[in-house]
Amino acid sequence: MSSNAASNTPRLSISNRKAGFSYELLQTFEAGMVLLGSEIKSIRQGKVNMGDAYCLLIDGDLWVRNLHISAYKEASWLNHEPMRDKKLLLKGHELRKLQHRMKEKGYTVVPTRLFISERGWAKLEIALARGKKQHDKRESIKDRDVERDMRRDTD
Repeated sequence: MSSNAASNTPRLSISNRKAGFSYELLQTFEAGMVLLGSEIKSIRQGKVNMGDAYCLLIDGDLWVRNLHISAYKEASWLNHEPMRDKKLLLKGHELRKLQHRMKEKGYTVVPTRLFISERGWAKLEIALARGKKQHDKRESIKDRDVERDMRRDTD
């Protein structure tokens, strides 16, 4: 009965739109996260801000920093620190690929989306990215405006 109830619940998906504007997203990966109980409950309530979040390598592991998960109201003294660094769980070959690319100049890893998987696990979609120059950002704004105008004309 619980598996049927889980499939009927709406899926949570929180996007980091700032990442797509500031970076050219080259390749995406799906990573699990090491979370505390109060953190997953806050995520399921949608109390996440990932605007300033970024990923970094520490001792061969990938961590996400500045991912704000609000404190869970009902957790009392067992609550978590909202800006706590969270370890990301990737397959070995994916982690090695990201390590190799992050050593090259201009490449970084940014979180793009936080979602709840089919099995009920919180997953973070991360992307290997290269920073956009100012003129590239202007080009993105212009393309977005043209696309919006075209949609408006068809309606």
